[in-house]
Order: sequence, then C-alpha cells, then structure tokens
Amino acid sequence: MTKQQTQIGIVGTGWFANMHANMLAEMEGVNVAAFCATAKEKAELAARPFSDAKGYASVADMLDDRKLDAVYICVPPFAHGAIEEQLVERNIPFLVEKPIGLDEETPAALAQKIAQSGLLTSVGYHFRYMDGTDRAKEVLRERQIAMALGYWMGSMPGVSWWRKIEGSGGQFVEQTTHIVDLLRYLLGEVTEVYAVYGSRIMAGKEEGVTVPDIGSVTLKLESGAIATIHNTCAIDGGDRSGLHIYTDKGVLELNDKGLNDFEAHRRTEYSNRTNPYLRENEAFIHAVRTGDASLIRSSYADAWRTHQVTMAANRSAATGLPVRF
Repeated sequence: MTKQQTQIGIVGTGWFANMHANMLAEMEGVNVAAFCATAKEKAELAARPFSDAKGYASVADMLDDRKLDAVYICVPPFAHGAIEEQLVERNIPFLVEKPIGLDEETPAALAQKIAQSGLLTSVGYHFRYMDGTDRAKEVLRERQIAMALGYWMGSMPGVSWWRKIEGSGGQFVEQTTHIVDLLRYLLGEVTEVYAVYGSRIMAGKEEGVTVPDIGSVTLKLESGAIATIHNTCAIDGGDRSGLHIYTDKGVLELNDKGLNDFEAHRRTEYSNRTNPYLRENEAFIHAVRTGDASLIRSSYADAWRTHQVTMAANRSAATGLPVRF
C-alpha cells in the first residue's frame, strides 16, 4: 500500500456493496479499506477478501479508525439519513446508491447541507452512464420530443424490507426511480405528476406485503411533452425495463442492452459495450482524486429532483390528486 492510494470505506454488505468493492479493488491506486454493517461480524466477513480492509459495527467507529478519502453508501432506503449526516459533518465525499431516502424531509435537509458545504457527491443512477444513453442524448438534440413511455415490469425481490412500504417506499421509489431519472436526464424536468397504484396479486400470495404491485404514473414536462411510466412487481421471473421516446423522426427504445433507433422504417442498433457501473465508479474516483466532478452524471442535488418526483407519485396515488411542482 502506498500513500497515493485512494482509501475507500463501504457502508453495507449486500449485492451493491460487494459489486462496488470488487470493482474498486481492480482499479489502480484504489484501496478498499473498511466495511461497516449492522453487526461487526457481518462487516468483518465482507472485509475478509480485501487484504487491508477492516470491519466495523458503526460509521463513527469506521471514520475514527480509518482515514478515508471517500465512502460508498449501499444500504436499504429506510437506513438513509444518519450515515450521510456524519459524512457531511466530516467533509468526506460519498457515492450513495438510490433511492436516497423514504421521505422528502431527510433528503431535502441533506441536499441543503451538501450545497452549503460544497461536498463532492455521486448517486448510483447508472443508467445515465450507458452507451445507449449517450447516443440517445446525441440523437435527441436534432429531434422534437412528443412523448415517452417508461416501464419496469418484473417480480418482487425476496428481501422482507422491500415488501413493506416503510422499508422500501414501494416499487416506484425503489426500482422505477431509474426510469424517472432517465426521463429527467434525457427529456428535462417534470412539472406535474398523477399516479394510480393498486394491489392485485402479491398481497394475496406472500406474507407481509404492503407495497402496491401495479402502478401507472403520468408526468407533464417543462417542455410540454408528456410521459407515462408503468410498473409491476407481480410477474414471476421478470419481464423488462426501459424507456421509449417518441419524436418527430421516429422512436428511440432505450434499455439496459442499448438503444434501438427506429427512424423512417429503418432500425439502427447501438449496443451497450462498456459497463455503466465501471464508468460511474471511474467518474467518482477521478473526482475524489482531482476535484473535477465534470464526469459525475448524478450529484446528490440532481438525485434529489428525481426523488421528489417519485415521492410526488406516492402522494398522488394516496390522495387521488395530481401533484404540481
């Protein structure tokens, strides 16, 4: 280990935490130095594959014991707030996986403190880093957007917290936020939201399910375009996720495989050739090392706008009324 290595701590021990840790460990000059979990044993187990890493049962213990250049926050939605607060107080940059919270108040307060401090942040909206997204952004500069259709159609994750509204916030907040964010990134800001949710299947099949398993959300955009995003978590094995954008010159179909451009009855395919998670990590580590945040595509302030839209959808579904910004 050299002094030039970038020291990283990771809060969480689930899939995202391990994915980021393994990817960071392969990057030159990066050292995965610490894991934090709800129990020290869990953190130590996660740290074991990394020669210099130690495990901790609290964020404070980790930050007191290790001099970290940045921290990755990979925890369920209900666990956000206190972790970010401590990092802001100590002026330690962080990358946080979406969604950034369960309510509006906690992320709003954090966004204000981060803005005041100028702290470097990144949020894990990795769809922004796809090659297909780059191509879509380029193509849309020369086209007039009419409307968009988004979707996240799949099965219900097996973890108990996801199935409870107080644990995940529901599918639109926890999963479909990726499609909302992609919509904002490519088509601009949302000005009005109207949502309808329902519970058709999962509450009768599984115990403890309080999240809706179907939903449709209509959104008005500043540009005058409109969009509708549908989701379900009731399909065994999953189906698909993505965004279709209808323009004056044809249709763009964007998903995790890439972009299909249907123009004048001609189809052009642009495959995703690079790993968006790697690009996301490279952008953040570059910013931590140099202070140049230009490669980061989703800061906390930007992610807060996406979170507002998903919270508005939940509020609209509960009241039966549209929510305007």
